[in-house]
Amino acid sequence: MPLLKSNTFENRKGKYIMLDEQLQFSEDQAITATANSTNIIDLGVGREVAFGTPVPLLAIVKEDFNNLTNLKVAVMTSATADFTSSVELASSTVLAANLKKGKFIPLSFLPAGNKGYVRLAYTVNGTAPTTGKISAYLVDAIPQSFQDK
Repeated sequence: MPLLKSNTFENRKGKYIMLDEQLQFSEDQAITATANSTNIIDLGVGREVAFGTPVPLLAIVKEDFNNLTNLKVAVMTSATADFTSSVELASSTVLAANLKKGKFIPLSFLPAGNKGYVRLAYTVNGTAPTTGKISAYLVDAIPQSFQDK
């Protein structure tokens, strides 16, 4: 059985949350052009995980963005790992003023409609940024005390 790696993330208030590497879309991924998340999560074909208790999706800015007008973050799914026929399940467009270190991307939960494979798509609008990073995970919970209000 492979060893599962995990790490913790600390918010500005010093609160921690445990993160699982196998549920990682991006870890400090530099977004300097339109791109897909570094990782694809295989949830299993025919296995809908979004019914019942919602599965939280944590997406957070790890480095301030510059230049761009806004960034669209979309949850994509496909029946194949190559995403040749992908479907957008949900998205959030965030203005440049809100793309600052420590800010959450407003995608709270993994939406229903899983076809087997899931990834995030980052679409840059405006001038391509030279700085800006995102980390994103599926997590078991985002404690209220962790959120930066």
